[in-house]
Amino acid sequence: MLPRFQRTLDQQLAQPLLNWRVMATMMLVHPPADLPHLRPLKPTVVENVTPVYEATMETFLKEVQQLFEQQLRVDSLLALAKKLQAELKERLQSSPQCMLPSHNYLLPNGKEHGTYLALEVGGSTLRVALVDLKRGGKSGQRLRIRHIVTSNIDNEVRDLRGVAFFDWIAEKIGEMLSADREAPDHLQLKEPLPMGIACQTSIRSGNIIGMGKGFHCSIYKGHDLGDLIEQACERANLNIRLDAIINDSSAAVLSRAYIDPSTRLAVILGTGINAAIHLPISSLHPSKFGHREFPTTVDTTHVLVNTELSMFGKRAFPTTRWDEHLNAHHMLPDFQPMEYLLAGGYLGEIVRLIIVEAIEKSYLFGGTLPIILSRPFSLDTRTLAAIEADKCPSLAPSCKTFQEIYSLLSPPTPKEMHFIRQVILSVSRRSQGYFTAAIHALSSLLHDLDYQTLQDVDHISIGCDGSVVNKYPGYMERCQALLDQLVQMENHGRKRVVLESACESALLGAGVAVAMANAVE
Repeated sequence: MLPRFQRTLDQQLAQPLLNWRVMATMMLVHPPADLPHLRPLKPTVVENVTPVYEATMETFLKEVQQLFEQQLRVDSLLALAKKLQAELKERLQSSPQCMLPSHNYLLPNGKEHGTYLALEVGGSTLRVALVDLKRGGKSGQRLRIRHIVTSNIDNEVRDLRGVAFFDWIAEKIGEMLSADREAPDHLQLKEPLPMGIACQTSIRSGNIIGMGKGFHCSIYKGHDLGDLIEQACERANLNIRLDAIINDSSAAVLSRAYIDPSTRLAVILGTGINAAIHLPISSLHPSKFGHREFPTTVDTTHVLVNTELSMFGKRAFPTTRWDEHLNAHHMLPDFQPMEYLLAGGYLGEIVRLIIVEAIEKSYLFGGTLPIILSRPFSLDTRTLAAIEADKCPSLAPSCKTFQEIYSLLSPPTPKEMHFIRQVILSVSRRSQGYFTAAIHALSSLLHDLDYQTLQDVDHISIGCDGSVVNKYPGYMERCQALLDQLVQMENHGRKRVVLESACESALLGAGVAVAMANAVE
């Protein structure tokens, strides 16, 4: 079994990352009635007077398109990427919140094998799985989830106090193992079944420092997470040993690197954004490592770094007045500037703010703001994706969907729906452009700091997980095309950067982390 420090969670999780759904309920400093862009419109009716609007929908749309797309030329994106790369380098030396070294020093060699227990602890779900690693064979068969059980973390679970929450986790582990035909054999072995956890909660050095997100088990703040879970499993008669704790972006690197050795970094883009990158230890300031002990059983020249990418971009990315409105009324203004501009938790709100202004200024929906649409965060990214994917010339499916969601008396006209769809396109294209600039900045950083290691590969693979990058219509494909153009324009002997889907990376990466931990024992 590994020493405790080797199974500790990274310093990267020292800063609590609030679940965006929880934050959304607290996001406005003032109630909607105090905000002109968020309160329902109450037009004053004056006899024989025609309302005067500032701009037609066509004129307003042109302004939106100009503001969101003026930075999306390849040369402009390259300039943004260079600014962002400079910020990344700076925070490698100074920031206590970003570019945090993990306790994962090696990447998998592809020879790891076995069956391992993996947990993913999210803000709203717990997923328990058995992960199989097989040496050799086709890539799709080498790393797979054999069995998985998903459980909701509802308010009743959040209210569990003391060890009850960990007993609940042990109960779910037992249910999953009982449902798998081969798993009961593990419970009869003298040696425990190794387990890894991928999570986003506030844990550091194996100790709970506050669960956040409404959990009430934080009376165990300062206790070792491994001990708490292993003791809960023992009470449930489960022979389990916790060997690895890792965050989701680092898990994405490990899961993809197990399949493709050219993988050096990974990014998560769903409701939020983060990335992890494998860098030389010498590229980080010594203070980043604190007083940790380095393992003596491996050659520790590199370390997996949690970038906390969401916190970057304030000095690099241009914003619009709608972005500034969202940021100003956020509970944590300027805390995660990149996330506010391009992640799935905010794209819908940006579009909603534009629609609200269009109703006020351009007579969209006859100048009447639907009550539901007046509520912050009432337009989600799933709806944006459905409208953008609508190829019907009349946009009839989108009109029907919009009417049903927002309880309109009549569906939007084709002209109104076309306006909304074009706004969505502008917002999503900017998200893709800024995301591509961030990817290029990270891959350029890797090229500059670890050039010698990259000589062994003909390209750099980037594992991509998250609902936006993997499921939003055409998102990854457009980003790949932009990346190719950026590399070609820079023309400094850079390796091609290839985006690869890394679905289920949290569980698979936790499984790989456990396999690596056991391989070096």
